[in-house]
Amino acid sequence: MIDTHCHVHDRAFDADRDEVMLRARAAGVRALVTIGEDLGDSRSAIETAQRYGISSAAGIHPHRAVAAADDLEVELGTLLESPGVVALGEIGLDYYYEHSPRATQIDVLRRQLRIARERCAAVIFHQRDAFDDFVGVLREEWAASMRGVVHCFTGTPREAKIYREEFGLLLGIGGVVTFPKSQTLREAVLASGPEAIVLETDCPYLAPVPKRGRRNEPAYLTHTATAVADLFARPLEEVVAATDANASRIFSI
Repeated sequence: MIDTHCHVHDRAFDADRDEVMLRARAAGVRALVTIGEDLGDSRSAIETAQRYGISSAAGIHPHRAVAAADDLEVELGTLLESPGVVALGEIGLDYYYEHSPRATQIDVLRRQLRIARERCAAVIFHQRDAFDDFVGVLREEWAASMRGVVHCFTGTPREAKIYREEFGLLLGIGGVVTFPKSQTLREAVLASGPEAIVLETDCPYLAPVPKRGRRNEPAYLTHTATAVADLFARPLEEVVAATDANASRIFSI
């Protein structure tokens, strides 16, 4: 299995990161992408990834957009050239918390999309409660040659269809798909099919049932994978092979 979105460089793992990584391997998680949220956090993600032989991504999360550097294009461009960096992310819009003004989030998203387009970089998106504005920016900035993932997708079948058909984006499916109240999400996943998704944990957040309420970690990806396989009524091995192939194609893992 490939955990396409985690934060194993997060300080939540400082006390037992070695053990967390060993448990991931033992659970069959053969590759991981640890994701940066600003320039400093991205540097930490890159360092951790290089230490453990995994992959990383560098970008400015919408929460941190207000603090984006004036020379973002130079700084972020340098990080994207680091060994093991497979994507630009996570970037996007978040109107739920709105830690950065909406106009600032949109501006920083546009700037990063242009960096990705110029560098032919895969993109990892974060979108929460901002679907219309997010899609509006993509319709102006996205190119047919670009590739990416909408991380922690929790939307509707209609939203999934727009992401897939207009932009060719994959859907990042994590522990939320196992939550009892996530029926709409399960309908969207079922309508999209295994060819449209990748698996993720977003650890240390959003642990799946039956680990809900605990610190999430990559080893728990097995629970999400099993739930998705059950949803499709297909063998676990078949669904893992399909989602891993999607991840390998997008991130060149």
